[in-house]
Amino acid sequence: MPQTYDVVVIGAGPGGYIAAVRAAQLGFKVACVEKWRNPKGERALGGTCLNVGCIPSKALLGSSEEFDKVRHRLGEHGIAVEGVKLDLAKMLARKEAIVSKMTKGVEFLFRKNKITWLKGHGRFVGAEDGAFRIEVLDDADEGAAASAPQLVDAVNVIIATGSKARHLPGVPVDNQLVCDNEGALAIPEVPRRLGVIGAGVIGLELGSVWRRLGAEVTILEALPTFLGATDGGVQKEAWKLLTKQGLKIHLGVKLGAVHAGKRGVKVEWTDDKGAAQVLDCDRLVVSVGRVPNTDGLGLESIGLSVDERGFIPVDDHCRTAVANVWAVGDVVRGPMLAHKAEDEGVMVAELIAGQKPHIDYQCIPWVIYTSPEIAWVGRTEEQLKAEGRAYKAGQFPFSINGRALGVGAPEGFVKVLADAATDEVLGVHVVSAAASDLVAEAALAMEFKASAEDIGRVCHPHPSMSEVLREAALAATDKRALNM
Repeated sequence: MPQTYDVVVIGAGPGGYIAAVRAAQLGFKVACVEKWRNPKGERALGGTCLNVGCIPSKALLGSSEEFDKVRHRLGEHGIAVEGVKLDLAKMLARKEAIVSKMTKGVEFLFRKNKITWLKGHGRFVGAEDGAFRIEVLDDADEGAAASAPQLVDAVNVIIATGSKARHLPGVPVDNQLVCDNEGALAIPEVPRRLGVIGAGVIGLELGSVWRRLGAEVTILEALPTFLGATDGGVQKEAWKLLTKQGLKIHLGVKLGAVHAGKRGVKVEWTDDKGAAQVLDCDRLVVSVGRVPNTDGLGLESIGLSVDERGFIPVDDHCRTAVANVWAVGDVVRGPMLAHKAEDEGVMVAELIAGQKPHIDYQCIPWVIYTSPEIAWVGRTEEQLKAEGRAYKAGQFPFSINGRALGVGAPEGFVKVLADAATDEVLGVHVVSAAASDLVAEAALAMEFKASAEDIGRVCHPHPSMSEVLREAALAATDKRALNM
């Protein structure tokens, strides 16, 4: 008879492995199904995020920032450096070492919490007697005979299979000349000319990496607005800073034919004025969003289906239409963010245990890891105007902050938006080298329904970048900023 588990999680990315760990902490017998193999063909936990997403991209962003700093920004500190050389192979090896450390860390967590790792592709094959039967198909290691499918039963199932890069019709991705995010993290030499389709988070981050390392980067974006999901003030500041750095960004583009040949890639496109253009590049990165991994899960065998975009419908607590089947992360509504998936995984595990957790989706922060970083939580000014909600805004620049000047990062600002009547913080928007850290304080404040005055009255360390958040909050409170 198949072994029965209290909870089986399908997928071991951030949402899946965190859900498995929390369920095990709560005393459940837990298994997690994961089929991922790293470039060496080895089994690995962590999903897209740890293997070919968040972690390796931030490693390369960090390395490329250091290279750029040595070449262009140390002079102002009185540090002269000559003969700077790039060892790209070593940089890529560092990235892979970080990935390995992180994925091995998840393996440790599984052993520590007695979570069974079922290696292979998991899919539903039916349900009976109050349990769901899951088949795990293990593709064999190279040179080995394929093993028979493994069957397990689960009282509760959490689907956390994540997402994959969306590809464009007629633009085949080989991850050699034409790359998605995975291939763009492993280009073996710096291309002289790099084309990027899509000016979203991934396109800007990967474009920034290769621009710092020496590539001429051109980004083609179909939408007429740059970073349309962000606050208008952030859009203007980000455009100014990123184009000044050398990123060539074209908006309102209509993409035509893409031709990949031995000497590179030719992209035919039409600009926002209707003029035909051609982009010749050595490599092309396609970064036009992601789609949920819901194929091949056997959902029909338990009476579950996906919507027209491939997402699994769920309620506010990630329950599907089938009792005791849950779905979290990139396969459900909401932003495709690793930390959102993690929080949903924790919430579901606690709901299975009879607890009453919840998630305020307005308090989930977003970050773009360009230089400077761009981060926000809550509503934009444009959203508040559309809602007809009266608000007040306070903004403060890093250009007059002592710590920002000291570390050579004076770019950007913090904007705080608060309710005009109650002073409750409704949104915080940051452009700064420290944006990913500062936005966490803003998210905490919003979770506890803090007012702008609450933030302003909290003592912040001096000198620190965090003082700018305090000053912006004071600026939103009757224009009380102390240093401007």
